[in-house]
Amino acid sequence: MSTPLIVVYSDDSSVRASVSAALGKQVAADLGEHEIVEFATGPALRTFIDSKKAISLFILDGEAVPEGGMGIARALKDELFQCPPVLLITGRSEDAWLASWSRAEAVVIHPIDPFTLAGQVATLLRQRLAVSAQK
Repeated sequence: MSTPLIVVYSDDSSVRASVSAALGKQVAADLGEHEIVEFATGPALRTFIDSKKAISLFILDGEAVPEGGMGIARALKDELFQCPPVLLITGRSEDAWLASWSRAEAVVIHPIDPFTLAGQVATLLRQRLAVSAQK
């Protein structure tokens, strides 16, 4: 099994650092170590996606500006065949309907709780691995 690749997008370096710190090198013993790649802009993220790397999970900041993670999530779901799961970080629990519109598989709320984030990531990675194993 290859190392899971997690893509983190936020214009805020403190959000990217919080996500990376919460996930560490491994979110669960059964998943092994993962790799995290961080992006501060939508164009840089798209360039990376175009490189055709095997991405396991997207973590997108719904509060990012000028391009929010919710809009990027919806575009990814529309444009990528078998798009990897998306976890959105929103500003308020009331934004859950927007996350649903964006077709994200999971949502966490600012400020980021490391245990909640790691648990959600572990669940999404396990689901992704199960789908990959069926192919």
